Amino acid sequence: MNDLAGQVAIITGGGQGIGQSIALNFAQAGATVVVTGRTEATLTATVEAISAMGGTSLAIVADVAKAEDCHRMVAETLVMFGRLDILVNNAGIAGVTKSTVDMDQDEWQEVIDIDLTGPWLCGKAALPAMLSAGSGVILNISSAAGRTGYAMRAPYAAAKWGLIGLTQTWAREWGLQGIRTNCICPGAIAGERIERVIAARSESLGLPAEQVRAGFVTQSSMARMATEDEVAKTALMLCSPASSGINGQTINVDCGTNMN
Repeated sequence: MNDLAGQVAIITGGGQGIGQSIALNFAQAGATVVVTGRTEATLTATVEAISAMGGTSLAIVADVAKAEDCHRMVAETLVMFGRLDILVNNAGIAGVTKSTVDMDQDEWQEVIDIDLTGPWLCGKAALPAMLSAGSGVILNISSAAGRTGYAMRAPYAAAKWGLIGLTQTWAREWGLQGIRTNCICPGAIAGERIERVIAARSESLGLPAEQVRAGFVTQSSMARMATEDEVAKTALMLCSPASSGINGQTINVDCGTNMN
């Protein structure tokens, strides 16, 4: 399939996890992929994997919480490839696992800066090129925590709820200019990140890790966690012409944990 042939996509947080899987799926679909993040080594690994499959990619070290980095990554993409068709706002951090009364403001603010202000800054940087072209797709990666409350993770839940609101706002602001904005809410995704979440919750709640892990699985109507590749394939659909009539929507990829 070459659903994204000729398209140029920026994927933030593209060096690992869901972001890396999205990058590989987009490259396989024919897109030129720019991966950004704060760790050069992981970005380089993604670029090398794309090169091995015959794709074209570029790594740009950037922090989405810094406006100057967001503008630079877009500018470098335009200089190198001459266009920007897709922005995937995937970069994010889990933050601390603490109750609100035990959390300090710096711990709150770090998550908000990266997980919510970061996508806004990236969109602000990318939109002029898309508006000039009269087309574009922005995909925000929220979370199941953006649909329900999440005890011990207040800033993460608040940021991910906010990201859904940002998605719907951009869809209304820019739909008439040919720019679609949609959102994915991954649930518990099998891999290293959920294992870190499980370990943190186990320690904070004083529960065995296996009990915490089982809690994630038993909430699913399919009795399993979703995979990074399942999220990536949903992202591919939402950024391809197959979803040309979809705008301002949020789709859960969680094996049926949240039916709303």
